[in-house]
Amino acid sequence: MPIGIIINALAVLLGGILGALGGNLMSAEFKNGLNLTFGICSMMMGIYAIAPMKNMAAVVFAIIIGTGIGLAIHLGDWINKGAAQMQHFISRFVNSPMTMDQATFDATLVTVIVLFCVSGTGIYGSLTEGMNGDATILIAKSILDFFTAVIFAANLGYVVSLIAVPQFIFLLLLFLGAHFIYPLTTPDMILDFKAAGGALMLASGFRMVQIKMFPTADMIPMMILVMPISWFWMQVIFPLL
Repeated sequence: MPIGIIINALAVLLGGILGALGGNLMSAEFKNGLNLTFGICSMMMGIYAIAPMKNMAAVVFAIIIGTGIGLAIHLGDWINKGAAQMQHFISRFVNSPMTMDQATFDATLVTVIVLFCVSGTGIYGSLTEGMNGDATILIAKSILDFFTAVIFAANLGYVVSLIAVPQFIFLLLLFLGAHFIYPLTTPDMILDFKAAGGALMLASGFRMVQIKMFPTADMIPMMILVMPISWFWMQVIFPLL
């Protein structure tokens, strides 16, 4: 049973509902203050994940190539379209008043989708639980995701709770594929993978506090490339140095 994944999805679902219901009770100052705090938390988790990195060159290369691929195929635009469809679907049932301009709404919603669905912690936690049943990583992530969903839903509405659906599907696929993926990895590859996820979380944190709007959605392909590039670096390039 993917206990950690179920808890994580429920945390986003319930947090989104509570945030949408209680959004009017929170002052703008309160919501903005907590949003900045969550941005700092995301940055801290990103820095913590980056620190044990083993092959900096491989991780940097994966970030550059992965982001380049994402930008070339306009992955961010596709995710934006998916987010718009999610908002259109939820608006059929619930009228969520728009508290920000459309561009800010879209940028914020994409940030939340990336943060909940494809963070390094979520991906690594799903692989770990799928391999040895350890759900502690995802349970810890669920605590932060719950309160993050509450605050974001206070501004974005019920659409935040709907993110639990693609999050559950994506993490469940990783959970099911862990038996095939995890045995092919090494401890160094895992650390490099976590470092790439940390870079994504760091970029998401910058977006959350609106310091710099990194193309986090377009950066997602780096999570697929980082472990093969890490393996190639250790097995082929490093022996030549």
